[in-house]
Amino acid sequence: MGFAGNSDPAALAQGIRLLALDVDGVLSDGRVIYASDGSELKAFNIKDGLGVKLLQRAGVTVAIITGRRSEVVGRRAGELGITHLLEGREDKLTALRELCDHLGLDLAECAYMGDDLPDLGAIRAAGLGLTVADAVAEVREAADWCSAAVGGAGAVREACEWLLRQRGEWTATLAEFS
Repeated sequence: MGFAGNSDPAALAQGIRLLALDVDGVLSDGRVIYASDGSELKAFNIKDGLGVKLLQRAGVTVAIITGRRSEVVGRRAGELGITHLLEGREDKLTALRELCDHLGLDLAECAYMGDDLPDLGAIRAAGLGLTVADAVAEVREAADWCSAAVGGAGAVREACEWLLRQRGEWTATLAEFS
């Protein structure tokens, strides 16, 4: 889908050093499934995972900021080498600010990808606000860039590839697989 029309996202992408992601509706499709034993199940897209790893190889830190707590999310973060996992954080903007302070970054150096109203403040404050195709209207309007894919179906991969292309790093990334 691409530009949401709020600014020049391609120019903003150049200075991004952190990508912070919401989970439900971004890394997953937003459904919460409980097994009969009470455990929680979530599905994650493998392509999103490779996108995260490619962005990390390019020197961009990837973090997760989520309003819920979930063992499944902790496991997925570990698999992807995401060491900054902020769970139980409904105030995403405050969490993003704290993460930036911890990493010594300015909000302008951060991209934030979310899909619903709790993400709105972080999307507006980040240097680059990203969202998914099935985000709520207010989030799509506030974001600088919107994926063609819906949450949990490759939207994060699309964002990671887009960032790498805008930074001029996609050709080198592809060369790793030749």
